Amino acid sequence: MMKIRTLVVDDEPVARARMLGLLSEEADVEVVGECADGSQARAAIEAKAPDLVFLDVQMPHMSGVDLATAFGPAQMPAVVFVTAYDEYALRAFEIHALDYLLKPFSRERFKAAVTHAREHLARRPGPGRLRDRLVIKSTGRIYFVRTADIDWCEAAGNYVRLHVGAQAHLVRGTMANLEAQLDAAQFVRIHRSTIVNVERIQELRSSFNGEYIVLLGGGLRLTLSRGYREALQARLGRSF
Repeated sequence: MMKIRTLVVDDEPVARARMLGLLSEEADVEVVGECADGSQARAAIEAKAPDLVFLDVQMPHMSGVDLATAFGPAQMPAVVFVTAYDEYALRAFEIHALDYLLKPFSRERFKAAVTHAREHLARRPGPGRLRDRLVIKSTGRIYFVRTADIDWCEAAGNYVRLHVGAQAHLVRGTMANLEAQLDAAQFVRIHRSTIVNVERIQELRSSFNGEYIVLLGGGLRLTLSRGYREALQARLGRSF
């Protein structure tokens, strides 16, 4: 069974606990995290690439609407807005929210939102969404880059920089969005800001605080942070 990777975002602990409790009753839902404000949510979406987010509208630091707008429809996961205020409904649907839960909502209404999200995600392309090449527009030119030729990728503000041999290309979007388009058997996240082609890894060297240095061809050194160590171990099929 494919799991719906879900993030819960609400600045009220009681509201988060209720949603988490209801989601625990859904066999095909995997909760990948919970956040109390917009800044935490943005970092979690970039790091964990959830399929679905239950998102409070009014929160400290960044509202739910601002968060969804910052990512844009191409990079933002499916969203169900949750709020006590109905005046945000029109804006929510303008930015393509799947549903709008008005607090206090019933168990039945919440489950209806989950069902709607499930049906929406079932229509989403599966393995076919993986790309074997990327089309990149830059300075009046269009480049066709085979994903297998990418050595590594790094976050660069609102862009991701793809390193392909001696060339580098900027692609607008988030690391999570790019990661979703790459073959997970070939590419692995080794840091919040770094994705690497495992076929390019030549050596690992222990560093400090549980981190490692990942060496690629030409002596390039990248950092493997502790939070991503297990993912690389699983991809390489061995512990270190």
